[in-house]
This record gives sequence, C-alpha cells and structure tokens, in this order.
Amino acid sequence: MCILTFIKPGIVPDYDALAAGAEANPHGHGWAVHAGDRLVVGHGLDPKITITEFAQARMLFPDGPALFHSRFATHGKQTTANCHPFAIGGDKRSVLAHNGILPEHVHPLEGDDRSDTRIAAEDFLPRLPFGSLDSWTGRTRFERWLDTDKAVILTVDPAYKHPAYIFNEQRGHWRDGSWYSNHTYDLGRFPHGVVYDYSSDDGYCDNCLIELEDTDGPHCLNCGFCVQCQRPYPRCTCAYPDESDRYADLLADIEFETA
Repeated sequence: MCILTFIKPGIVPDYDALAAGAEANPHGHGWAVHAGDRLVVGHGLDPKITITEFAQARMLFPDGPALFHSRFATHGKQTTANCHPFAIGGDKRSVLAHNGILPEHVHPLEGDDRSDTRIAAEDFLPRLPFGSLDSWTGRTRFERWLDTDKAVILTVDPAYKHPAYIFNEQRGHWRDGSWYSNHTYDLGRFPHGVVYDYSSDDGYCDNCLIELEDTDGPHCLNCGFCVQCQRPYPRCTCAYPDESDRYADLLADIEFETA
C-alpha cells in the first residue's frame, strides 16, 4: 500500500521505522528535505543506500520539514523514475508524494511506464484542477479527489503560503514528531502477545477505515485486518511470531553518517 512519512522541522526521523516501512514496501524509495531556498531530493531502489542518503541530508538541513516514501507498486514500472516524490509540473521547487491508488483518469495508458502519482504530478496537478491548495475550497476538493488516499507536498515556490502540506492528515497518525500514512513501519516491531492499545492511535482500521471497537486485540472486526502487522488475520506476524524479527538483519546492516 506504500508508506509516506512526514517529519516536522527539528525532528530527527525514526530511521528504524523508515527501514521497516521500506522492507514492507520494497519497490523503490525517495525523500525530500526542505533546505530553505531549495529542496534536496533523492530516489533509489536500495533501501539501505536511500535511507543513508536521507539521513545525511537531514543532518545537513535539520530545521525544515522533510518526507520519506517507500513504494508498493500498483501502476508503472518498478524504476527509480517512478519513486516518489515527483516534481509538480517539472518544477523542482515543489514535490508531491502520495499513498494510495489515485482515480482512473490518471492511471497510465498502454505504453506509458509511469505510475499514477507521477502522471498526476507531471500532467494533472499543474493544471490547478482544484484551484489554489491554500484555499479552503481547493484543499477540500483535492482531499475529496484523493478519497481515502494521503499526500504530502513540500515546496519553496513563493506561490504557496506554506513550505509543507499534508492532505487527509486525519487518515494517518502522528508519532514523536513524525506523521505516518499507515502502520506498515510497525511490521515486525511488536513482540508476540503485545496488546495494541487503539486508544493511543487514531482509532480507525488502516485497511477499511471503519472505526475500531475492539480494544482487546489487534484485528479489525469488520475486515480481519491486523493493525500491528498490516496483514489479514490469521496470516499476520502476530499469529506467526517466528516472523516477528525478520527486520533484525536489515536494521543491523544500516549505518548512518554522524558527521
């Protein structure tokens, strides 16, 4: 389903969470850091390299907002060119990253290797189909178009009032100064038997978006989805604890520059 992370200014990203999200969404990764008068952007297919490059950029520019995206491909080839974020209309002053599947009119036609988000960023959004995203009307129209999807824009374009925007923010959740579009970063991070406390989160199933009423276990009573490991019950890491540490090798291998 992809995972999109937004990091507030001054916040150190949770690199373990990014690595776990990258493992669950393995089809390409990308990031952007607001560096004052410009955006620093990177993409890659190797999560270790891409996360390390992001960590280095974040250390250089810690005072602006940032984003990181890991892709689970639905449309378009699995290439670096289809890794989020994408320059909006080819203007590198503004980039878009997205989690979900966009409406069909931005899906690639036969022979088009681009992803739906890339098409939206390059061809659709530059037409300003919703009006100004700084207006209540424009933002509302864009979020309705996204439906249950989420999106983040970072920009240094003075045409925008703000350097960062989260759309459908309420459909994700905040943790320690970072906003996550879903819980796939939690794959493998909970020991077997831990009870998930819904009251500490947004209270909605990430899969079907129904309000969760069961506070004694991790599975949505509506669709059977596991909020901890993002798999349908019973094929979840909570039911199969031998899979719960499958990120240990990945996380142990990641080394970050400290200077």
